Amino acid sequence: MGKKSKTSEWRSPGKYTPCSIGGQALLEGVMMRGATSTAVCCRDEKGELTVFTERSAPRKKWYHKTPIVRGVVSFFSSLVMGVRYIGKSAEVYAGDDEEAQLGKGGMLIAVLLALVLAVGLFIVVPGVLNWLVIDLLFDLDVRLSSSMYILVMSLFKGVMKVLILVFYLFLTSRLKDIRRTYMYHGAEHRTINCYEHGMELTVENVQKCSTRHARCGTTFLFYTVFLSVLVMALVTWLLSLAGLTTAGLQAAVGGAGQLLYNLIIMGVGLCCVPVIAGLSYELLKLVAKAPDNAFFMIFKAPGFALQALTTKKPEDGMAEAAIVAFNKVLEMDADPSVPAVDFYEMTMKDARAFLAKKYAEAGIDDESEIDWMLCAVLGAKRTELPHIAKLTRAQAEKLKEYAAKRAEGLPLDYVTGESDFYGIKLKVNESVHLPRMETETVALAAAELLKGGKGSRALDLMTGSGCIAAVLAEQTDADITASDISDEALAVARENLPERVSVVRADVFDGIDGTFDLIVSNPPYIRSGEIDGLQREVICQPRISLDGGEDGLAFYRRIAAEAAGKLNDGGHIVLETGFDQAEDVKALLEPHFKDIKVIKDLGGRDRAVAATKR
Repeated sequence: MGKKSKTSEWRSPGKYTPCSIGGQALLEGVMMRGATSTAVCCRDEKGELTVFTERSAPRKKWYHKTPIVRGVVSFFSSLVMGVRYIGKSAEVYAGDDEEAQLGKGGMLIAVLLALVLAVGLFIVVPGVLNWLVIDLLFDLDVRLSSSMYILVMSLFKGVMKVLILVFYLFLTSRLKDIRRTYMYHGAEHRTINCYEHGMELTVENVQKCSTRHARCGTTFLFYTVFLSVLVMALVTWLLSLAGLTTAGLQAAVGGAGQLLYNLIIMGVGLCCVPVIAGLSYELLKLVAKAPDNAFFMIFKAPGFALQALTTKKPEDGMAEAAIVAFNKVLEMDADPSVPAVDFYEMTMKDARAFLAKKYAEAGIDDESEIDWMLCAVLGAKRTELPHIAKLTRAQAEKLKEYAAKRAEGLPLDYVTGESDFYGIKLKVNESVHLPRMETETVALAAAELLKGGKGSRALDLMTGSGCIAAVLAEQTDADITASDISDEALAVARENLPERVSVVRADVFDGIDGTFDLIVSNPPYIRSGEIDGLQREVICQPRISLDGGEDGLAFYRRIAAEAAGKLNDGGHIVLETGFDQAEDVKALLEPHFKDIKVIKDLGGRDRAVAATKR
């Protein structure tokens, strides 16, 4: 195998086209920022990704366009926003531990501490070391000429700053949590590199790309250190021309002159920070756009070398988080109508995409169900869905809970606990057979037979959820009885039916008192041997509501034999049937009933048999 080129690890495959999206590694997540939007994607303690997004005004002000000035603005805004987004990621990282989360006051303190740390490490410490080593230990401020002293002092401070930077980065990379942040930093770079090199944003492609990037903040830090040496050398030289030297101050104030001189230099250095930041920003932009030729690699190589400390090979899950954040910024920058969301909220588009993915993985091929699940979660009508932009955290969590249950094969109505039957909202659970649209045909046929008959009595035999009895109660003034053998089913029916409906326990007609003008029933009619081959959404329903015996006609035989004795003269019976059972049921009814007819459902299939007592 040939030796790998040193520069190959700085490059990603494909033709390079730069983009304006930048990012930052956070606590168990990544921030990406585009022209008008920012997205933060973090992984919570459950291993799930959650996204925070917000919009920002386009950077079109004069101070966003003026060289140097724009760098100063970018430096301070990046510092403030960086700490803020770390605070946002801490909301996910800390979970419910409110003490571990940063409030506004905490973020302000964090920004100030970051500034103090930066000033202390890169201005105060090098200044103190210079005073101790150059001035006190070797007396170079006295022994050297002014120009030579400035050169030596600048070189010494520059070396100290670089060593401090490298040591700081090396030390932090040894810490477990910080190392994971550096891995997310690598994921951020790889994702941007993947996009800039024209590759599809998949985890596999992202992991092929480099963890180094020319626009990295680590490179900016190096440029800041490098330029601070040059700027401070220039400033110190100008001050010497103005007569401000160690010797001059010693002559004026005595032995304190050395300390006073170093304090002045440190103060001037602090004042130069914005200028140095602005110059570093411009240099970073220039070098980032430059080709990887020998000349510009002189400027890129130090930053790339330092990135070996601040970027690590990411896990696939980290790459996934970076991709999600990047894609969200692309989407929001392209479409101003996309709403901003807080962690654990969802845009309607994302909610639909989430459900579509879950349904596809579970092998559920019913796109309309996505709408109905959203309606259940949001408490909205289907026509209202296009006007809803996003889901709250509580709604999004409920959606995920519902989707997980549905993916396991639980019917949607069991998942939501509700069923719609002819416009009537019914409570349902796994104790009852789910109402079906086809059964509406049966209920309406029964209601039609009762209309006009004041004082009529009707029996909904094997009522289950009470769906047929609910339609009869809504459509007629009849005295209605609903019966079932299951106590659990009867409890559900009582919730769904008005008080005027009598709910009783009975085994077919055993336990039923009196006679009726109408008997309606949707009995179990599936053949025993066919049940296990049905869809999982059907199999999970109570077997007692499905199993009609070997030929599916067991309950029809009992009903046909006993129903006439429970009907008044001229009374009617309406029985739901399987699509291929109507003729068999007709034959069973013929000994005791007349005017027997088959009723078809809206799909044109045989759905019920109606008859009149002889």
